[in-house]
Amino acid sequence: MRFLLAFITVAGLLLAVQQSGADPVHTGQVETNAHPKPDARNVILAVHGGAGNGLVRKDTTPEVEKAYRDGLTAALRAGEQVLRNGGASVDAVEAAVKVLEDNELFNAGKGAVFTEDAGHELDASIMRGADLAAGAVAGVKSVKNPISAARLVMEKSPHVLLAGEGADDFAARNGLKTVTQDYYWTQRRWDQLMNAKNPQAPKHAEYSTVGAVAVDQTRNLAAATSTGGLTNKMIGRVGDSPIIGAGTYAKNDTAAVSATGQGEVFIRGAAASTISNMIEFGRRSLAEATFDVIVKRLPALGGTGGVIALDRQGTFDAPHSTPGMLHAYLTADGKIVTKVFVDETPPNS
Repeated sequence: MRFLLAFITVAGLLLAVQQSGADPVHTGQVETNAHPKPDARNVILAVHGGAGNGLVRKDTTPEVEKAYRDGLTAALRAGEQVLRNGGASVDAVEAAVKVLEDNELFNAGKGAVFTEDAGHELDASIMRGADLAAGAVAGVKSVKNPISAARLVMEKSPHVLLAGEGADDFAARNGLKTVTQDYYWTQRRWDQLMNAKNPQAPKHAEYSTVGAVAVDQTRNLAAATSTGGLTNKMIGRVGDSPIIGAGTYAKNDTAAVSATGQGEVFIRGAAASTISNMIEFGRRSLAEATFDVIVKRLPALGGTGGVIALDRQGTFDAPHSTPGMLHAYLTADGKIVTKVFVDETPPNS
């Protein structure tokens, strides 16, 4: 009888909590029944500069902090100019990513990392949410702005993905600016290659892909992603950035997503499209879907990373399972928020 009374009492307390709508006690750990909240609302444009390489305050000079914040802000301003003038979201994400590709702080374009043979092979993709049009390039070696080459594939070819020499030739034939391999060279990336080849040197994971997501005045979504890949990667290696559904995805009914992280795992987990599918078919919120994929599913596959995601209502989220993720966003009323320090972007958030 005492056991029965105790059971009834506990059951009654649980029912009372459920009926009251009280939140569960949070322990600071990831909870399976948690209901994540989005990072921001009323967002029209967001960019990222890669997961795994957030800055640590005590190790960062004011000059370096300013350089990263200015770089992210410049990308937002480029995309904002497009949107404020009534331009399309696909134009805005291309403009924003081009700025990041031209900034050697980021692993895309000018600041791309080295392959195992001390070369550069760059990947990029872009997608339009209104009609699911998409374009991508992989392993390009002479295009100044790979994101523009991806845009060309989307609009000037019957294909979605072109790779290697064919992609370089296609971009050149269509008037894109070309460069020699030494254009991408930076001392910082060379030092990282030397470190990667030194078996005694400490290793540091850095997934410094760049990307952008946007919603325009007609409520159309777009996403874009660009990267130099992994330091010391095998020749011919292709990650998730040029793979539609893995590193990039945009669908008006769900979200625009740009990813950064361990590309092989993002491909295996079909990260970007899985987020979209969870929203569409699983009836999950944007924050719930991104959290589930990035914080739960991909680490279970053995990889980490993050995404920026945006829906047509301006709901924005940037979850990541790495120590930090460089990113920034712009709201409809003109507010810019940049996050570069790891304590500004705690993991599993």
